Amino acid sequence: MTYKTSGVCSTEIELDIEEKSEIIRSVRFKNGCAGNASGLSRLLVGMKVDDVIKRLEGTTCGNKSTSCPDQLSKALKKWRSSK
Repeated sequence: MTYKTSGVCSTEIELDIEEKSEIIRSVRFKNGCAGNASGLSRLLVGMKVDDVIKRLEGTTCGNKSTSCPDQLSKALKKWRSSK
């Protein structure tokens, strides 16, 4: 799944999720802070979708009302609603 972000430096997030177990296989951010995005992506592999949403939802970046982690939680919610 590819999710177009809003309000952050990253322009999109690519997700690969094991449908049955709802385990994240990979996360790739396009643009944004390369080191942070890479580190975050590595930490999330193997985690359940619900756990990631709970941990990342509402995270802000500086004075923005969202962040790349928050956008990822939105992407995961969209994935869930499309099942």
